[in-house]
Amino acid sequence: MKDVAARAGVGLKTVSRVVNGEPGVTPDTERRVQEAIEFLGFRRNDSARVLRKGRTASVGLVLEDLADPFYGPLSRAVEEVARAHGALLINGSSAEDPDREQELALALCARRVDGLIVIPAGYDHRYLEPEIRAGVATVFVDRPAGRIDADTVLSDNFGGAREGVAHLIAHGHRRIGFIGDHPRIHTAMERLRGYRAAMEDAGLDVEERWVALGSTSPDRVRPAVESMLDAPEPVTAVFAGNNRVTVTAVRALAERDRRTALVGFDDIELADLLGITVIAQDAAALGRTAAERLFRRLDGVNEQPECVTLKTTLIPRGSGELPPAAAT
Repeated sequence: MKDVAARAGVGLKTVSRVVNGEPGVTPDTERRVQEAIEFLGFRRNDSARVLRKGRTASVGLVLEDLADPFYGPLSRAVEEVARAHGALLINGSSAEDPDREQELALALCARRVDGLIVIPAGYDHRYLEPEIRAGVATVFVDRPAGRIDADTVLSDNFGGAREGVAHLIAHGHRRIGFIGDHPRIHTAMERLRGYRAAMEDAGLDVEERWVALGSTSPDRVRPAVESMLDAPEPVTAVFAGNNRVTVTAVRALAERDRRTALVGFDDIELADLLGITVIAQDAAALGRTAAERLFRRLDGVNEQPECVTLKTTLIPRGSGELPPAAAT
């Protein structure tokens, strides 16, 4: 800073004001300081800044799977909010492993991030209580925290699934299959609950062979679809519990002579061109809402933890409007 001040012909305080965006500097003086900074290759010492202010201007994001297209818009939205607040985003993937989630979250805390946004893989987040008490703002998104009270931002998984299945019922379907994620996952069980509620609303029984939960791997989903379609009384429609299940279901159904109705939870790439009816979540809104909540906490807003639930949207594109095969 002394070198910058000397080259620009100003005092150290003026350099500090320019670097920190403080008022009281004329445009001409600011220009000279910026030119000196650029010429000398000056970089702010963030370690010293942390010691002075107690903040690192960084936040952590713990995702389930960086490769899942659903998390791209969510992560980008968090990054945009962080950038607007002058903060750096650091993210990592838990790979749906509770131990890895805990390891990653605590590693970010050890690097003194100011806040955390967590898409939880585990069901006990008491390990974060000391960090929260120490001032690390924490918000959970997509799934609720386990065994602690914390700000949470969710999609209406129950209501969305209920609407999607009711849509199939309204188009004449009575035997509807549900293929979802692992039963230990909150979103999977909420969507299953919505499926059962829609069937109950219509006075329809659910046969257990119509429900398949487990890995979203094609090696598990494809046999589940085929089993439902090859039964003596096959399902006439399928409700896919998330985007990865939908992709495999589309491929499996495309190989069949008989057309089977399909509604997927989560939008997928090219769904508009393929005519796939979906229940769409607003992943960007999830990320943006969670990040805005996080920075409210960092700005000193002290209020009770809140759970915000965002609505889903039914997008009819053709696959969910097919009638049962017997009615064609």
